[in-house]
Amino acid sequence: MLEEVERWLARRSWSVADRPLDRLLAAKASLGVRDPQRGSVSVVLPALNEEATVGAIVETIRRELMEKVPLVDELVVIDSGSTDATADVARTAGARVVHRDAILPRIPALPGKGEVLWRSLLVTTGDIVCFIDADLKDFSADFVSGIVGPLLTDPGVQFVKAMYDRPLGEAAGQGGRVTELVARPLLNLHWPQLAGFVQPLGGEYAVRRSLLERLPFPVGYGVELGLLVDALHTVGLDALAQVDVGVRKHRHQDGQALGRMAAAIYRTAQLRLSRGHLVRPSLTQFVRGEDGFVPFTHPVDTEERPPMCEIGEYVSRRAA
Repeated sequence: MLEEVERWLARRSWSVADRPLDRLLAAKASLGVRDPQRGSVSVVLPALNEEATVGAIVETIRRELMEKVPLVDELVVIDSGSTDATADVARTAGARVVHRDAILPRIPALPGKGEVLWRSLLVTTGDIVCFIDADLKDFSADFVSGIVGPLLTDPGVQFVKAMYDRPLGEAAGQGGRVTELVARPLLNLHWPQLAGFVQPLGGEYAVRRSLLERLPFPVGYGVELGLLVDALHTVGLDALAQVDVGVRKHRHQDGQALGRMAAAIYRTAQLRLSRGHLVRPSLTQFVRGEDGFVPFTHPVDTEERPPMCEIGEYVSRRAA
């Protein structure tokens, strides 16, 4: 590990306990004295068929961080085309629900998590935008307060990732298979300054809007790696941080879904390394059928959305 990264780990890695809620509230109030928008916090949950978990997450954030204490100003669920009761459950629990296709309709929506995160900037107003995955189980409000905390208390920090243990069933620390097999090797080999991130692909992170609106968004699973790498090149390592929030439990995907995720992440890295094009941006996988193995070919996410500050509707909205 680079000496620079060792120093960063000591300087920019914290625990959620390092910043109690009363300290965060005082910092937020201080920031808002001259400009009420400074320090405002928007929490965004991208959701696709998450009716089993989204309600409890929304209820916890609303109860613990909006009603008991005024830390979160805006709680939005972006529905990515769910066919179950995700939208109704989230709305009943207290979130504002916006369908992906209703945002920026002049640009047809593409499937993918990154697409939803990118569009969320147009329907939120917070100075700080906090992304939380909607499939978390046993959710704690620490996931939000922990990653928002450094942005409220340290003006030098611009991007904060959550770090946590990721069990796989009963096996501790065995989750995050794509992280360990794909993302971590890529980062260590090509962006060694990011080798200190415990969960580089984690879906829980908070970022200053002023940075997010300047970054391109891969539309699919590559969004977390893409944003992290681009943030490094835009604001430097010392503006990035991570906070330990405990344990993350969620629904695990099967091996083939992880393969497609890995291909999209590799593609995102490849674009940033060469800005070139793969000859064949697709992934073939095999499933055993009655007559042997059957190939199934899936396209690899190759689209990226431009920085939001280049979108006319966003610029006009921010100027209003």
